[in-house]
Amino acid sequence: MKSMHFYAAALAALLAAPAYAAGRFESDWSTSAKSRARLVADADGAGLEIALSPGAITYWRDPGEAGVPPSFDFSKSENVARVEVFFPAPVRIPEPDGSFAFGYRDAVTLPLRVTPADPAMPVRLVVHVDYGVCEKICLPARADAMLGLGDKDASPHAAALAQARARVPKEVAPEALGAVASPSGDKAWRLCFASTPREMFVEAPEGFWVEPKREADGRCFGLALKQAPDGGKPPIALRLTVETDRGAQETRVSLGG
Repeated sequence: MKSMHFYAAALAALLAAPAYAAGRFESDWSTSAKSRARLVADADGAGLEIALSPGAITYWRDPGEAGVPPSFDFSKSENVARVEVFFPAPVRIPEPDGSFAFGYRDAVTLPLRVTPADPAMPVRLVVHVDYGVCEKICLPARADAMLGLGDKDASPHAAALAQARARVPKEVAPEALGAVASPSGDKAWRLCFASTPREMFVEAPEGFWVEPKREADGRCFGLALKQAPDGGKPPIALRLTVETDRGAQETRVSLGG
């Protein structure tokens, strides 16, 4: 994974004051390097909206061969037991060196599932986010936002949040995709689907790197173990995000062992 280049201008942006709630359904924008972010909400929950400058990208939870994934801190929230962050399916973004990043162009909204500690009491969601933004150079970005949740009136962000939730891959069993993994050699496997996926992203456990390569028939992929932590060996549990004609789906397979 190539390193990111940080500059003094970006460090100055990191000193910006946090953004506080601007309305019933959105926080103020928190502006950073070539981007801005805010919390938005509707009757069904919340989301983190990131808007990017023209030509800029930001990263998925697995950034691929380049970049850094976003990190989230909700510890200053009030009456919040748990926050789950959901990621819409990413796109594969070619880099000048021939590698690929996994992420988003233009804008993305990450749906949030917020579980109150006490459902009868108000919730104040406070988030600090660190994320990467790249155009010609890569810069660190941050956002601080706060928003009260629980308003059941109609939200101007309801349609956008519904669309973002619909883009989150649906979790299915491997059999639903016809996904069958079999060994094809030392530290290599073959994974085939019932129909041809438009795209597939492979996430391996920390320290492992499994590289997929689509075969000529389009339905099958060769999976090669390129990197493993000290003492790491199969079985390897993989999370697959697969773009199909039914939308994005997510499943898990185990290789080896």
